[in-house]
Amino acid sequence: MGIVEAKNLVHEYITRDEEGNVEGIQVALDHLDLSVEPGQFIAVLGHNGSGKSTFAKHINALLTPSEGTLIVDGMDVNDDELVYDIRQRAGMVFQNPDNQIIASVVQEDVGFGPENLGVPTEQIWERVERSLKSVGMWKYREHSPNKLSGGQKQRVAIAGVMAMEPKCIILDEPTAMLDPDGRKEVLQAVHKLNKEKGVTIILITHYMEEVVDADYVYVMDQGKVVMEGNPRGIFSQVDALQEHRLDVPQITALAHELKNSGLPIPDGILTRQELIDALTKIK
Repeated sequence: MGIVEAKNLVHEYITRDEEGNVEGIQVALDHLDLSVEPGQFIAVLGHNGSGKSTFAKHINALLTPSEGTLIVDGMDVNDDELVYDIRQRAGMVFQNPDNQIIASVVQEDVGFGPENLGVPTEQIWERVERSLKSVGMWKYREHSPNKLSGGQKQRVAIAGVMAMEPKCIILDEPTAMLDPDGRKEVLQAVHKLNKEKGVTIILITHYMEEVVDADYVYVMDQGKVVMEGNPRGIFSQVDALQEHRLDVPQITALAHELKNSGLPIPDGILTRQELIDALTKIK
């Protein structure tokens, strides 16, 4: 069994009037099936309103299913008694790091989570050091988070989750508020955690460039998985992605246009170097 298993997952947002009568029902997840194996780097793509963030909140038991099941590391998110354990196994990083950073010193903020878990003090500081080093923020340990850049704050937020030693980290649009340099910093830190520590990563995003190095990609629309596969396979389907209101990386779009103009270029070009190699092979 995977570390995350969604089967026929349904979530409905219900709006009510002042008297409690149902005014409307919005289906955010519509019988979603999705599986994540331990150690994978999974990207979940979708435009705004596709249901991807609602799915992310289920993994951390911030929401519970209206129908269907979601199992996280063998635990059902519907079981209220397991919520605490689920949140230890599946850590969450949100879009705005300011919403997760609460202390006035970086190292104290990273130690807050393990302290709440009852981890002995000596182990807490070992975890703080290990986590900050893993995201390249150890030298900032005595700084105020308020003096950090957006990318640095997000790396501190990731370190704070890492210090609780989860098996899986869900990142819900973690770079949406960052500049290009900040986005690059955060993605490098996340890939390092995945490769060197074996942490399962579930990246929720609408930035196509962020999923090029993922192991597997799920594309969501209207609460359903509408496409899935490895990045090259997904980006080979430019027209299908556009039907779901998604763009492709600029280099992929350029390669697609060149192919449509008659040049013998393969589908699924992901990097500038791949495009250069394809063009130099044309005689």
